[in-house]
Amino acid sequence: MTYESFCGGIFETNCYLLEAPDGWILFDAPDGACAWLESRNVDLKLLLLTHGHVDHVQDVARIKRRFRCSIGCHPLTAPMISDREFFRSFGFELEIEPVEPDFFIEETPARNFLGLEMQVLEVPGHCPGSLCFFLRKDRLLIGGDVLFAGSIGRADLPGGDIDLLIDGIRNKLFPLGDEAAVLSGHGPATKIGTERMANPFLRSTDFR
Repeated sequence: MTYESFCGGIFETNCYLLEAPDGWILFDAPDGACAWLESRNVDLKLLLLTHGHVDHVQDVARIKRRFRCSIGCHPLTAPMISDREFFRSFGFELEIEPVEPDFFIEETPARNFLGLEMQVLEVPGHCPGSLCFFLRKDRLLIGGDVLFAGSIGRADLPGGDIDLLIDGIRNKLFPLGDEAAVLSGHGPATKIGTERMANPFLRSTDFR
């Protein structure tokens, strides 16, 4: 599976573009993603959100308006993209253009997205409703802000839980196999095995 990536916004947030059998899929929508898609001359069919933090959803409404694509997310992500005042209620001076999701996604061993089968894993702790999408055939995980090269997602934002996050990584991501590649929401790609052995937040004699 080949993919393209774009890094946008002040938080340098990654999004990933994959071509499924029945059309293009974008994972997450940081600031600038819509213009990037236009420059790629892509007819986007589907936008999937790993979670609802503002840096990952700033261009969702623009992309929906421009491409008329469907939007899929976890039910807990829905208010983060549909309520203009959601982030203000937590004390953040942040605002996005609201948009409604077209369908919801929850954890499942297999789900078809435009002819591409993916396992969906729910790994909260960084953000409620945080999803990871695993292409088993290609050993490729689109992981959002759950796991990074040498780090993990921050857990000090509203709804965060560091123990829940670490348990989710160990119990749900480690079993995907050491050779599984991880496309993270920030920073470079990595592999499950690399993080299992060397990530300072995850090293444990129980998992070596």
